[in-house]
Amino acid sequence: MLEAIEKLLVLQDRDRRLIRLRIEVADIDPQRRLVQTRHTNAEAEFEKAKLTGQQLESERKRLELEVESKKEQIAKYAAQQWLTRKNEEYKALSHEIETCKAAISSLDDQQIVLMEKIEAAERQVVAAAEILRKAKADSAVQLQQMAEAEARLRKQLADAEDARAAASAAIIDPILLGRYERILKSKGDKVVVDVQRGVCGGCHMKLSRQNVIDCQGDRDIVQCPNCARILYYLPGMDVTPLE
Repeated sequence: MLEAIEKLLVLQDRDRRLIRLRIEVADIDPQRRLVQTRHTNAEAEFEKAKLTGQQLESERKRLELEVESKKEQIAKYAAQQWLTRKNEEYKALSHEIETCKAAISSLDDQQIVLMEKIEAAERQVVAAAEILRKAKADSAVQLQQMAEAEARLRKQLADAEDARAAASAAIIDPILLGRYERILKSKGDKVVVDVQRGVCGGCHMKLSRQNVIDCQGDRDIVQCPNCARILYYLPGMDVTPLE
């Protein structure tokens, strides 16, 4: 194998590690945001449950006040009945008293329904509080783990960048290095590929017999006529063309 090909394969290996590490580092922020979102959502659900309970409790107090108001009206109408001497006024006051009693009965029914809702809301607050507690605990652990992983990956990334720079510097021919960089940019991390069964290891297109012979000759850099990737051959590779 040409020395230049060997150096390109080393550089390609460094680039593949760099690409993988960069993907892993870039993936940390979305994961961190997901954990934070879960925590935020749990807080929002807890606050929503508390607000619902507060609103129901406020409604309960309003109904209680309304019942007390109706009772005060009944007492007032009853007192007026003792003072009136007119039958029509007495009947009218009796009607008002009955109306207030009916209103109180309706308010009592509403309070019964409301108390059931309040009990359900209280259970929801307890459940939401437990979910929030667990979300806080989980997020604290996960965020710490992510911070440690990020620090470790960034250290590995820095080392990989140094190793990549050294591998790049080892390639003396600037034209060959430029050719490699262009293919890397357009084709991804499969720049230098093998020849197996007479096809390019990158695009998998059939190569001409002369292309294969040139690769076996190890005298010059050979590129795939279809995808422009750099080809290499190792003894033992099966170069028998596919039927």
